Amino acid sequence: MSRAETTKTVLVAGAANLILAIAKLIAGMLAGSSAMLAEGAHSVADTLNQGFLFTSLRRSARPPDRRHPFGYGNERYFWSLLAAFGIFVAGGGFSIFEGILTMTGHGGSEGDVWLAYGVLALGAVLEGTSWVRAFTQARRETRENGRDIVDHVRRSPDVTFKAALFEDTAAMIGLAFAAAGLVLRQLTGSQFWDGLASVLIGLLLVVVAFVLGRDSMGLIIGQAADPAAQREIRAEIAAAPGVTGVDELLTMHFGPDELLVAARVNFSDAISADQAEDVAGEIDRRLKERVPIVRHVFLDPTQRAPARDAPARDAADEPA
Repeated sequence: MSRAETTKTVLVAGAANLILAIAKLIAGMLAGSSAMLAEGAHSVADTLNQGFLFTSLRRSARPPDRRHPFGYGNERYFWSLLAAFGIFVAGGGFSIFEGILTMTGHGGSEGDVWLAYGVLALGAVLEGTSWVRAFTQARRETRENGRDIVDHVRRSPDVTFKAALFEDTAAMIGLAFAAAGLVLRQLTGSQFWDGLASVLIGLLLVVVAFVLGRDSMGLIIGQAADPAAQREIRAEIAAAPGVTGVDELLTMHFGPDELLVAARVNFSDAISADQAEDVAGEIDRRLKERVPIVRHVFLDPTQRAPARDAPARDAADEPA
């Protein structure tokens, strides 16, 4: 469900960005606006990044094999990291460079700004449609987990979805910056405001790239489930018959839809090895029902040393 929704979100965003990339670049050259050229670079970068994200969805869906027994889910984070790098270089870097040139009088020229305004209006419609699609997915997922949207986006391990949402949000803000730059350029006759709008668009993209890159890096190197999921998993294991405690719980994401669970579990001395094996199988089944993203469960049965042994060991350690 989540993968299908994310795929639709990425495709909608990619189609909108491809159309706008062409329109913005043409309008930017005709209007002589660095802000519009920055927006064009923004859309070019977003189009390439949607390609990265779509590739990540396809490649991460491959089944496990002998070389990758846990599957290819983490590949989504690699491609998302490339997308973040693309936003930083192709979007942010170009926009800031073009803006500085214009602000210092070495770029920008007078041209037909009305075409630029028309493209910005088209961008508002297309980018708005894409943003509504991503926002709708976020709302649907928050209804399932009971979180508010900000908390859900912050905790979600689906960086592909977050990349699409952040890019669309940045695109809407970028359109406002570009429009403000064009209006101020017309009112004051100064290219400075157009260049400043370009720099602001670039800084916005740098922030988006940093956030996505940081999240992708954390998940690539192995990130645990969020605290609420860990509490639910621990409670489910501890509630199983014959279990007297959970000494250690380790979790790690293999993609946003797959979670590995490893736990050191104390079993009661009253149950046999066969019974403990049955309990472990029941824990596996119940965890996968309660937390659907759980794919692998490994339990290490342990026994706590009796409390009465502690004084004896202390006494034995005392010097004669």
